[in-house]
Parts: sequence; C-alpha cells; structure tokens
Amino acid sequence: MADHTYKKIELVGSSPKGLEDAVKNALARAKKTIRNIRWFEVTETRGYLDDGKVAHWQVTLKVGFTLEG
Repeated sequence: MADHTYKKIELVGSSPKGLEDAVKNALARAKKTIRNIRWFEVTETRGYLDDGKVAHWQVTLKVGFTLEG
C-alpha cells in the first residue's frame, strides 16, 4: 500500500427516510466536488419531530479523502 495523506472534513446529511439515506445523501453531494473520498465515520445522529413523530433524520459525518500531488 502506498503512503497517503488524507484530509478530513465534516458534513451533515439529512433524509426523511432514515439514517442510511441521510448518509448516502451527504456522500452523493460531496462526491460532486470532492475527489478521492476513501472513508467516512458517523459521529452524530439526530432526528426531527413533527407532531410527536419522526419527520427527518440527520447524520454528521467525518469524511476522509486522499490529497493529490
């Protein structure tokens, strides 16, 4: 395995469907502007209630990607 240097950023994804979709939404959006994404770590989960029912999920991710050059 080659030596790599990574940069780590934090993102928040959301979805009314569930946690997995919230993660997928965040990563899909990040992929549009960030190259070489290699890993992610879920650091927080939250839910939004509407009339006492879960209406939306949020996840905070730490996302790592390799630096070029």
